[in-house]
Amino acid sequence: MASLYPDEQTRLHEFPVCAERLFLAHAAVTALPRVAAKAMASYAMQSASMPQEFAEVLRDMRASREACAGLIGAKWQEIALLGPTSLGLSLFANGIDWQPGDEVICYADDYPANVYPWLELRRRGVIVHLLRPESPGLITPSLLEAALTPRTRLVALASCHFFNGIRLDVETIGALLHSRGILFALDAIQTLGAFPLDVVKAHVDLLSADAHKWLLGPMAMGIVYVAERHFETVRPTLLGAWNVESPRFLAQETIQFVPTAQRYEPGVLNISGMYGMKAAIDLLQSVGMERVSERILELKAALLARLESLRFQLNGPRSGASASGITTVWHPKVKASELFRALEKAGVIASLRFDREGKEYLRFSPHFYNSEAELDRLAEILAEALSSAS
Repeated sequence: MASLYPDEQTRLHEFPVCAERLFLAHAAVTALPRVAAKAMASYAMQSASMPQEFAEVLRDMRASREACAGLIGAKWQEIALLGPTSLGLSLFANGIDWQPGDEVICYADDYPANVYPWLELRRRGVIVHLLRPESPGLITPSLLEAALTPRTRLVALASCHFFNGIRLDVETIGALLHSRGILFALDAIQTLGAFPLDVVKAHVDLLSADAHKWLLGPMAMGIVYVAERHFETVRPTLLGAWNVESPRFLAQETIQFVPTAQRYEPGVLNISGMYGMKAAIDLLQSVGMERVSERILELKAALLARLESLRFQLNGPRSGASASGITTVWHPKVKASELFRALEKAGVIASLRFDREGKEYLRFSPHFYNSEAELDRLAEILAEALSSAS
């Protein structure tokens, strides 16, 4: 395995967090790469000497939509620049003209952002079916197909389970739903920026993903995608002067939405976040998403080798099409919370997670720029913590 950076000095320069900490929590909230922080700082400084919506902003807004579209195989007209992920998912849930008896399918143990917007539809007479697979996070095409009925109107799933890192077979599920005329809404935050996605090939109708995880971008800015053919199906529910035609900023008696996905943006955007996200996407695209995903899976294998030598047990896939950048483990002798405190003290950023029974787990999520030397250091810290606890 070889780092995608020519030398350690370059890697540390591009990712300053590596000089300060061992950062292995991209499934949580990422540290910003230098290019993203620099883009945001540059915009902030320009905004100190001129209005925040200076002339170049509108041009750069178009370029940002194009960058997002290029990442997922969409058209720029289908991209709204909105975050967090829950905002996009809520816009989807609230924007459809549901009829009593319509059915929605989602997963009971998905991240709450992709559960609550759909559960709320019960107040409107929608029947919400919660998938309950035999193994947590294992949403298979056969499991989903068995849950479909003639009244199923939409299926809302995550591209990867946040807890154990099982990746969804997006293309097979998308093809299944497309053949039935059922809308497919995807929470893509745990794979976008880590694995390639083509929304057209995968028959994804609606997508939401904030930039603050694998996309290496800032919080509260993300990608909301609505296929153009569904603009009338998903009516905007947040209205303002930016998404409703208002010539000369004068309100009209009738509501006519702008003809692109800007119709889902009611007012001014998080422009600083937009610049940061655009810079991060450009960085990922310069490396190449195939190379990024290959490197992430290489690091996962290397991480597992080190963890299992210390007798950690894996919760989730080891390899194959369902494996992701998330590696969730537990130790039979020492509680994860105790090990988590030792990691924090040593400057290691990871995640402490719990299942419904209250069992504790450590979750590691390295990105393509992490190194084997960092994984060696992690193993050393954990070995010392385990020894101290025994």
